[in-house]
Amino acid sequence: MPTYAVEQLDTVSIAAGSPLDGMDLMSPFVWREGGRYRMLVRGVPDPLGPHDPTGLIASGWSDDGLAFTLDDTIAIAPGDDPADADAGGCEDPTVLIDGNGDYVVYYTGVDAARSQGVMIVATGPTLQSLKKQRIVLAAPPGEGNIKEATVVRTPAGDWRLFYEYAAAEEQGIGASRVGVASAAQLHDRWVSLADPFPIRTDSWDNWHLSTGPICQLPGADPVMFYNGATLDARWRIGWVSFSADFATVTGRGLEPVILPPPPVERSKTDIAFAASTVVEDGMISLYYSLEDRTLRRARIRYYA
Repeated sequence: MPTYAVEQLDTVSIAAGSPLDGMDLMSPFVWREGGRYRMLVRGVPDPLGPHDPTGLIASGWSDDGLAFTLDDTIAIAPGDDPADADAGGCEDPTVLIDGNGDYVVYYTGVDAARSQGVMIVATGPTLQSLKKQRIVLAAPPGEGNIKEATVVRTPAGDWRLFYEYAAAEEQGIGASRVGVASAAQLHDRWVSLADPFPIRTDSWDNWHLSTGPICQLPGADPVMFYNGATLDARWRIGWVSFSADFATVTGRGLEPVILPPPPVERSKTDIAFAASTVVEDGMISLYYSLEDRTLRRARIRYYA
């Protein structure tokens, strides 16, 4: 079986004076653009008050992929109207660039009651001029809390949207699963398909599953670094590979790729959560968060 092995771990930092100062940081979506690294990242007030947003999304840049400077203004903020689908918070950004060169950002919108999440898309020519367009995916019957988008194109030219959802009660109360939807064009309506892979009842991912980033190295199948957890929500990062059309699972790691170290504070969550990848120098740079508050990068090598 192929192996994805971590060869280096680094801390990702945010320069002081950013609009997310003092907040917990998570969901670092990083990509290369114009010779630099760009980032969208979620900030959460710490402590989170009853009327605080569950997330604000800021943009930034870096020359080395580790030390980032954020722009002065928030890129995506919660809606002002309590009826807005994202009045309670904006979470989990995922960035694409469409055929017109515009940014297309999928993010999770949380309602004012913090009871439901939906997938929303925002577009614009710059990260400072994003306009919210519409809800692209809401929970079908029996599901809930749509979040954590991963969007990829198949060799045939159509698209897949992987996402996390809350499973129906008969599947496990409070359990998360990974779903997938298809569309012929990026801005078409998404149609849900059968779940791409299940939990493993005798393994470290026996209760929760959540979407992670997908990338591909030369000679390898597309791979998702997904997030999995036990009933007590101890989240780790694993891998699962797919055929080129994402219709079939071709491999899945037996053990996690990344296990978090013991929490610095016992009250903090025991969690490592993957958010994005950059392929460079024949390796994968995986950006993730620890304890839902700090950012890290793992350098991962593929062994066939």
